[in-house]
Amino acid sequence: MQIGIDVGATKIESVVLDEKGNESHRERTDCPKDYFQIIKTIKEINKKLEKEFNKELPIGVCHPGIHSPQTGLVKNAPNCYWLEKKPFQNDLRKELGKEVFCENDANCFALAEATLGAAKKYNVVFGVILGTGCGGGITMLKNIHRGSNRIAGEWGHHCLHPGGRDCYCGNKGCVESYISGTALEKEWYDLTGENHTVTDIIEKGLYKKHPEWKENFLKNFGRGLANVIDILDPHAIVLGGGLSKIDFLYTEGRDSVYKETFSKIVRTPILKNKLGDSAGVFGAAMLSDYM
Repeated sequence: MQIGIDVGATKIESVVLDEKGNESHRERTDCPKDYFQIIKTIKEINKKLEKEFNKELPIGVCHPGIHSPQTGLVKNAPNCYWLEKKPFQNDLRKELGKEVFCENDANCFALAEATLGAAKKYNVVFGVILGTGCGGGITMLKNIHRGSNRIAGEWGHHCLHPGGRDCYCGNKGCVESYISGTALEKEWYDLTGENHTVTDIIEKGLYKKHPEWKENFLKNFGRGLANVIDILDPHAIVLGGGLSKIDFLYTEGRDSVYKETFSKIVRTPILKNKLGDSAGVFGAAMLSDYM
C-alpha cells in the first residue's frame, strides 16, 4: 500500500492505493497558502493514514513545478508561489522521518494515465494538462522521462508565435500564452470586452458570434501538439485539466493536429483522461515503484 498526496493551488488530496492499484482511501482538504502549514498538513495526513492502516507506508507527493537538480529547490511553480525556492522534498523528509518521493504534477498525471488510465496499452505517452496553464509529462514503458534538465514535456513553453504574447516565463509566444484557460479567456475579453469562462464561451455557444476565437484556438492547439508529435512521436496523447472536457478537441482539435503534423498519415490517438482530476494523486501514490 502507498500514500499519494497532490498539492494544488486550492486543495490537498490524499489517496491510498493497494498493490493492484485499487483505492483504499481518498480525501480532500483545503490547501494552506503557507509553506510550513502545507508541510504540517502533509505530516498530519501521513500520521493519520499510517495509524489507520497500522503500518508505515511509502509516500509520494506531486505538486506544480520541479525540484532543481542543481539546488534541490522548487522552481517553475507560479500557481503555488509559496513553494518557489523552497527545499520541499528535503523538508518533508525531515518532518516525516522517512523517504518522500516528490514529482511534478503533470508527470504524475502522465504516469497514472499510462499505468491505470486511458493510455495503459501504449508504450510512449504524452500527458497534457490544459487548464490555468499548459503542462505536460512523458512516460516511456510506464516510467517518467524527466530529461537531463528535468523539463521534459514542458510543451507549454515552446514558442508557437515568435515575438508573440508575453509569457510569465519571460519569453514571448509560448503555447501557454495562447491555449491555456487564462489565455483563452483574455483573448475573448480582447475580442468582446466581456469576461466569460471558457466553459461559458463554449457551452453557451457564445463563440458562434466570434468564430475567429474558436478558429484560433483550434489552430494553436493543432500546431502545438503537432510539434510534440514531430519531435517525440508518442504512441498516444492524453488530455487532462479543465479544458480536456471540451468535446471538439477530440474531433476538430484532433484533425487540426493531424493537419499540422509532418507525416501525411498520423496514427497517434488523442485521448480523454479516465482518472479525471485525481490522476495526479494516483500517479503520486505510484512514485515509490516508478522512480
